[in-house]
Amino acid sequence: MRAAGFRIDQGPNGPVLALSGDWTAGGMGDAGKRLLASMRGQPFRNWDIRDLGKMDTAGAFILLMAGGGTIPAEVFAARPETARIVALVDSVDERAERKVVRVDPIVRTLEKTGRGVANFGSELYRTLAFNGHLLATAGRAVVQPKRIRWAAWFSQIDRAGLDALPIVAITTFFIGAVVAFLAADMLQQFGAAVFAVELIGISVLREFGVVLTAVLLAGRSASSFAAEIGAMKMNQEVDAMKVMGVDPFDALVLPRLAALVIMLPALTLVADLSGLFGGAIVAWTKLDLSPAFFLQRIQENVGAMQFWVGMSKAPVFALVIAAIGARQGMAVGGDVESLGERVTSAVVQAIFAIIVIDAIFAMIYLELNI
Repeated sequence: MRAAGFRIDQGPNGPVLALSGDWTAGGMGDAGKRLLASMRGQPFRNWDIRDLGKMDTAGAFILLMAGGGTIPAEVFAARPETARIVALVDSVDERAERKVVRVDPIVRTLEKTGRGVANFGSELYRTLAFNGHLLATAGRAVVQPKRIRWAAWFSQIDRAGLDALPIVAITTFFIGAVVAFLAADMLQQFGAAVFAVELIGISVLREFGVVLTAVLLAGRSASSFAAEIGAMKMNQEVDAMKVMGVDPFDALVLPRLAALVIMLPALTLVADLSGLFGGAIVAWTKLDLSPAFFLQRIQENVGAMQFWVGMSKAPVFALVIAAIGARQGMAVGGDVESLGERVTSAVVQAIFAIIVIDAIFAMIYLELNI
């Protein structure tokens, strides 16, 4: 390969550009930059290519720029293969301004709305199909207990439930303490500080304990389920299970669903006790209400009904969290971007579903006067 070079001679009709060497991407070096700098605003009209070696599209592009965007056809008449390369590059006008197509805002809004409705319908259909398959799998497990994979169940119970115990206990402890501080500051103004016990007990047992536990598991377990199943889907492990005759719902989805259904009520119980403990400590230190007095008022004025109202929500929250996480994991495509989108969707949808379901429970219990 000869290095590209050039010289500028003076001819009877003006400057003559004499080319030498290989004007290719690998052989030009800085010759193209020096050539364009030597133009000084005037394109070359006279050419001498007798010593020109090889040339590719990169060299043709530089020479076209040196010629002001065009090279006379007779310059490469003796070398048709070079002329074809120059013509090919000349046909692609890189300097032409691209026309920006401006879409009408109304049309863009309608298109975005229609696409959202279509995606919502498609997602709803796939969710219903997933839930139907999951219901059938759970029914088969009840009818045929031999199909249950107990090792997977206990593994998920340990990972989704027991590992979440510390964060649930600590979070609800501080929530109970915060509620007690707010109740103390507010009720002391009216001389009714003793009613802070009822406020703490009802709020923790009825709402905060179960809802906070569900939200923590939505961020922890729903994302974990979506990521684990999605990674297996990307690696075609789910397809391999189907080839071997193993139903992925039996091996992947049902154990995670069962683990949350079993452990969320247990974690809710821990959350209730931890929240009451945090509230009792604040009531003792700030309101001078002894722990014995605190427990007595909880038994007499709060009662077990508030506990069972909150506990009744736990299995429903568990079903929703596990189903959403597994559903998003099964919907992962073949790339990492899809995995990230589905994990995010799992957390967002699970938390949104918890809030909506809690509101529905509140309206139902309000109508039942419970």
